[in-house]
Amino acid sequence: MDDSEQQILQLFEDGDRALISANVDELKRIYAEDYVQYNERGEASNRKDLIRNLTSGAIRFRSMTSTGRDIRLLRADVATVRGSEDDIIERDGKLLRVSYVYMDVAMKRGGRWQIVASQLAGPPGNVSALTDG
Repeated sequence: MDDSEQQILQLFEDGDRALISANVDELKRIYAEDYVQYNERGEASNRKDLIRNLTSGAIRFRSMTSTGRDIRLLRADVATVRGSEDDIIERDGKLLRVSYVYMDVAMKRGGRWQIVASQLAGPPGNVSALTDG
């Protein structure tokens, strides 16, 4: 694994911790200001939406388990990261297990890597309730 790949891997590991802790400063470091994500239903959200949802408690990540991650450098400053997750989230007072695959684009800007785009996909039934609240 070369230095860029190691930096990107660290970025994603830091991102998992920042999502779980809702650490705004870290989220701003990891996700670019122009970040956009498309969820499984094709709905777009941005970095402001992500931070608002996490800090308001609308969604809380209880745990995030990467079940696969593949980094591909396209250029010295652009990479795709394909992976899969098995997460436990809290939404509307309920604990849910969510499994999905994703493809992210990371770019190196100003000497540091950031996530600029995400596309999520999940199979039918990828969300299951763990408790009733």
